[in-house]
Amino acid sequence: MNDKNLSIDTSSPVRHRSRLASLFIVLVGLGLLGTLGWYLAHRNAANPGPRAGNRVRPSATVGFAAAKNADIPIRLEALGTVTPLAVATVRPQVSGVLTQILYQEGQRVERGEALAQIDPRPFQLALDQATGQLARDEAQLINARVVLERDRNLLAQDSIAQQDVDTQAATTKQLEGTVEADRAAVGTARLNLAYSRVTAPIGGRVGLRPVDIGNTVSTSDTTGIATITQVAPIDVVFTLPADSVTAVEERVKAKAALPVTVLDRTRANVLGLGTFLTLDNQIDSQTGTVRAKARFTNEQGTLFPNQFVNVQVQLNVVQNAIVVPAAAIRHGPRGDFVYVIAADHTAHIRYVKLGPAIDDRASISSGLKVDEQVVTEGGDRLTDGSTVRLPGQKVGGAGPGQSQQPGRHGRRHKPSGDSGG
Repeated sequence: MNDKNLSIDTSSPVRHRSRLASLFIVLVGLGLLGTLGWYLAHRNAANPGPRAGNRVRPSATVGFAAAKNADIPIRLEALGTVTPLAVATVRPQVSGVLTQILYQEGQRVERGEALAQIDPRPFQLALDQATGQLARDEAQLINARVVLERDRNLLAQDSIAQQDVDTQAATTKQLEGTVEADRAAVGTARLNLAYSRVTAPIGGRVGLRPVDIGNTVSTSDTTGIATITQVAPIDVVFTLPADSVTAVEERVKAKAALPVTVLDRTRANVLGLGTFLTLDNQIDSQTGTVRAKARFTNEQGTLFPNQFVNVQVQLNVVQNAIVVPAAAIRHGPRGDFVYVIAADHTAHIRYVKLGPAIDDRASISSGLKVDEQVVTEGGDRLTDGSTVRLPGQKVGGAGPGQSQQPGRHGRRHKPSGDSGG
């Protein structure tokens, strides 16, 4: 056989052993690194203080606030519509030519104030005619009564027939009825003359003018001469959840005045302060709400009819509640909690029970005391027992409410976890 075919490659096993050795070294190195990482992690977990050995654990800068006592109003919020107490379309009570318009568009008028004048001359003539008719018939009645009295005297003397006396008595009665009718005609003519001067039936704000001078107006006109909307006082109609009916009714029965605040759509401006008036007599089963009404003086005219507004009804006030900024409240699987800053610069989870909230403040029913410091900013970077640093404070500085000056015994405060060595 050929020598070339009998040769053996001795380099293959050597390379194989070299690769195995390299792989073994890599695995050993990874194992050592993993062991070192596990040791360091558990050593830091076992020593949660601000120092681990001779190295300072990084601390998070947080914002904080102190729990305070404050009165928290309990409010119901809703959307409402401004509704005038009354709207009157002023129509003429008599027909005629409009000769004067005595109001300005947008003007505020009082009840009984003149708004327009219809040509009064036809009505004055009708009054004069009715007055003359009344005077004539009254004269005839006086004469008839005199004749009746004379006939009765003659009848007593048996100088006249009974039939003549009865006839004169009937004539007198007829004239009395005529005089009464004439007096009614005089009253009607006088009333029509008064109606020729159109006055405001209610006080309020006049709208745009629907008619001009020179036009003939009548009692059947639908647009009328003017439209008046009563704007002071004025009401706001809004809806409340059906669940709040009992609480509202209890406060109303106790004769408590429920303040109502109205804000604009942006909730930035207060448009008026009023008082709760009443609830509707039934709940809307489709929406689960009940209509309610509040009244406002609206002296400044800030509330406008049919305006959409935000309504706040103050049901009650919680006196001396413990209050913190709403930003301090956090939520977890076990419920609501806050981070309370301890004297050793550490933040600890404190589970709390929330009470009523208002604007950017929340009340705490239980779990927190007055003057305790809570984290308001930076809480998402914390865990229970985390070291914190307050704004403007150097690392290792004093905690909230503490001083770095020596105390009465001449000792400085030493941060927690410092071995002192």
